[in-house]
Amino acid sequence: MVEKRGTSGILAHVVMVLGVLIVAFPLYLAFIASTHTAQEIVQTPMPLLPGSNMWASYKAALFGSENSAGSNAPVAHMMWVSLVTALVISIGKISISLLSAFAIVYFRFPFKKTVFWAIFVTLMLPVEVRILPTYKVLSDLNMLNTYAGLTVPLIASATATFLFRQFFLTVPEELTEASRMDGASPMRFFIDVLLPLSKTSIAALFVIQFIYGWNQYLWPLLATTSEDMYPVVVGIKRMIAGGDSQNEWNVVMATAILAMLPPAIVVVAMQKWFVKGLVDTEK
Repeated sequence: MVEKRGTSGILAHVVMVLGVLIVAFPLYLAFIASTHTAQEIVQTPMPLLPGSNMWASYKAALFGSENSAGSNAPVAHMMWVSLVTALVISIGKISISLLSAFAIVYFRFPFKKTVFWAIFVTLMLPVEVRILPTYKVLSDLNMLNTYAGLTVPLIASATATFLFRQFFLTVPEELTEASRMDGASPMRFFIDVLLPLSKTSIAALFVIQFIYGWNQYLWPLLATTSEDMYPVVVGIKRMIAGGDSQNEWNVVMATAILAMLPPAIVVVAMQKWFVKGLVDTEK
């Protein structure tokens, strides 16, 4: 019995290591490419060890390169645009979803179930389905190439509303009665009772929504035409133009590595809260 456990444990570790290597190898190649010159990258075979051009590549990526065949926008500014967009989308989604779920669960008003299902049905209408009318509205309101244009159409979230509604339904009714007996207003009950109980769920959703906002590509591609408003994901695509010999692939790979850092930092920094928010059922 012990021997079987040992064999299965070794096999599990081997599979896990192989999986990590398969996932990490493209990232390793991107990092290696960012340390070489563009001429060295296109050679056959491509170098597999770090080169001596690392600082020059990352400097050109962060502050712009005049030799690029595509976009010359500084990656530092593009990352700032992505950061603002991701934060506004994540915080906006969580705020609106908390309030809407609170109203659906704790308030009585006509057609309450109809309102909830109307919100839930919007899950079948992602940005890709309503992208043309949304673009038309933003264009008429002169919101293209603005932070509002990048974030407002993506703030509403039926998924987060549903998750918070399900969580609020599990909050003991005794807490609601105790707050009412103490004379607490609905918003005081929301702020002092529901928000502290929801902190792990909020943290888990923040991580998910931050990555969702950071990785947005299709909507920013349509809503931005100025290099000053490119998020970094769109900026990477704009940097690629022409054939292999015309692109500074070292700068493109450096940009890709830089673009991965903020989401990775958020996941690592909030890993404990993220996991707890997904699995913790204590109230």
